[in-house]
Amino acid sequence: MAAIIRRDGVRSFVLFTVGGMGLALPLDSVLEILRPPALVPIPLGPPSLEGLARRRGAVLPVIGLRRVLGLAGAGAGEGGAGDGETKAARLLILRHNGQPVGLLVDRVSGLSAVDEGRIADSATAPDPSIDADLLAGAILAGDGAAGDGALILDPGPLIERQFADLGRGPAGSADFSAAPQPKTVAAVSQDEEQLVVLTVAEQEFALPVAAVREVVPVPETVIRVPRARPHLLGMMTLRDALLPLVGLRELFGLDAALDAADRGRGKVAVLRTAEGLVGVAVEDVREILRVPRERIDPVPPLMAREAEFEDMDGIARLDGGARLIPVLSAERLFRHGAGSGAGVGIHAQGREGEAAVATEAEAERAEAFVVFRLAGAEYGLPVAAVQEVLRQPDAVTPLPNAPDFVSGVTTLRGGVLPLVALRRLLRLPEEREAGGDRGRVVVIAAGAARAGLLVDGMTGIVRIPDGAIGPAPVVSQAQHRLIRRIGALESAAERRMILLMDPAELLDMDQLADLLATV
Repeated sequence: MAAIIRRDGVRSFVLFTVGGMGLALPLDSVLEILRPPALVPIPLGPPSLEGLARRRGAVLPVIGLRRVLGLAGAGAGEGGAGDGETKAARLLILRHNGQPVGLLVDRVSGLSAVDEGRIADSATAPDPSIDADLLAGAILAGDGAAGDGALILDPGPLIERQFADLGRGPAGSADFSAAPQPKTVAAVSQDEEQLVVLTVAEQEFALPVAAVREVVPVPETVIRVPRARPHLLGMMTLRDALLPLVGLRELFGLDAALDAADRGRGKVAVLRTAEGLVGVAVEDVREILRVPRERIDPVPPLMAREAEFEDMDGIARLDGGARLIPVLSAERLFRHGAGSGAGVGIHAQGREGEAAVATEAEAERAEAFVVFRLAGAEYGLPVAAVQEVLRQPDAVTPLPNAPDFVSGVTTLRGGVLPLVALRRLLRLPEEREAGGDRGRVVVIAAGAARAGLLVDGMTGIVRIPDGAIGPAPVVSQAQHRLIRRIGALESAAERRMILLMDPAELLDMDQLADLLATV
């Protein structure tokens, strides 16, 4: 039973309501009371889990008390609460086994000091509509803030029942001192080039993954530079660092107009150059490909003499030559149009604003992830584990007697690739948003094992500083095996929480089937 503050025969409580029911928690069990922040869904959790929130550098699971009590509507404002209750909803922060936990309630009535004479223990409490094991007693009706009475929740059993493993490692002991590290994954062959495929004015271009620091959405705010050349769109911030933003469409003189949908999903490829980091605005990032070096041909000599082709390292021949993708050089890219001075502007900007332009300091420690979308949340896999990202195939061959999360197999460069339906694996709704494209296949490998993960779409490549990566709360053992870490990016320009998956665990099909049989 929870301890209750006692001062001269008086006990202190936080009073709140859920679905019209008056409830209370001992004041000393509540760390904070907040307006509900944006929540990020996490899969394989209990039905009461609303999602994850971030507070004071810690990631915490949020329990919806409406879900716990079986009331209509899943959480304040999700069908069972009106607009007034949605605005009045609050998040009560508690701690369980060293892990902060949020309780989502409809409304906080206030704080109250209650005489002991008005407190009945659980044995004599009124017959409640919730399990008596979750109660520490009741406040009987009387005068004051709790005049109508309230049931006193015992936070320990309440949280323990939802998350039996919360705050415990695999061995059952609390340990949040270090995030688990991913298992070793297979590296890309030295005979292959890993390329990021970008689209500009409906044309495909590629850059080596090694030259791309990260790929992020176009920022909401871009500072225009007076009298700048058309390709220099302005300055942008990336995690409080300043870097120039170049429009690849303008740089190449591609005049095809963008529709509203294209503008809404624009991306910025952040490139490493000798003078610092530069953002390159493109329409989309479609794929990450592994291309044998023998299939990347040099630019034909007749074209190589032209200044327009100086920024190309070669041309990748794919699909038997039916698909040709120019491979750009990050170092020579901004010499494009140098005869007219187009390349000078960006370099001069880098020299004059050397102190302000973002540079990749040697002391910076960060990990790069391929980030993709799935059911409204962002997930990440280490770049080293991802061999390529492809469009979903038109046809998939069913695989008899396979686990239900294996949708079938397809062929990839002469080999058989099993396809894992990640929504099904993570027990997420299988219906995708209307109007989206066909999705992507993220190909991962560890040793000889290889699989393709079916995802909704690709966000980009994101570098997450080591200090922004922490352990994920253990909402279930299945989740803890697959999603062990969380990357939280917070700055004036972005607030993101990325669920980081363990690629080696995703490739152990037999273990996955056994693990998910208990979910």
